[in-house]
Amino acid sequence: MYALKHRPPLQDTPIEAATKRLNAALDALADALERRRDMDRHQEALLAQLHALGNDRARLAAELDLSQSQVEEVAQVSREVMRRLDVAMGTIRDVLATHGG
Repeated sequence: MYALKHRPPLQDTPIEAATKRLNAALDALADALERRRDMDRHQEALLAQLHALGNDRARLAAELDLSQSQVEEVAQVSREVMRRLDVAMGTIRDVLATHGG
């Protein structure tokens, strides 16, 4: 009886060994698939952020174009006001010079 209790365990049969290898490979595949899903979700999130940034950029570019147009318009009005003020001051000087002012 002693011999039965202390006998070394039997080695796996080829089928048992193949089954263990198959299970290990399936576990590794499942882990790889989960990592891939995580990467895909991360990539989708990055693409959504990139799309949002592109939309923001387009909106900001349009706002900048409008602002630049408004600045140019204000600059033109300012130049016209300065020209009219110069003309008015010249006219006032002429009137004062003519009437002894």
